[in-house]
Amino acid sequence: MFTRVVEMTSKSGKSQELANTINEKAVPILKKQRGFVDEVVLVSSGELDRVLALSFWNKKEDAEEYQRKQYPKIHDTLLHLLQTEPTVRTFDVHTSIAHKVTAKQAA
Repeated sequence: MFTRVVEMTSKSGKSQELANTINEKAVPILKKQRGFVDEVVLVSSGELDRVLALSFWNKKEDAEEYQRKQYPKIHDTLLHLLQTEPTVRTFDVHTSIAHKVTAKQAA
């Protein structure tokens, strides 16, 4: 399993609107992508304008295809709510209880 972590800084006071827009606009697109498993959106309680979006994928190649074909459209949809450019990082999932991934399976 593979994950993309998108770190975002919203414009002041817009973190909830940003999270809601991700749920309303991005998640329906994500659900249609090959290999998509789940999306988790986190709004920081300590850094009021910080939002993280974690998407989970069956394979790295599925996430890369999404990055090339769909992410630019989603980025443009969110742009008016962002203070800075999002940072995208990728990870192999080592362990996940919710997704039933163990360290053995990840290896």
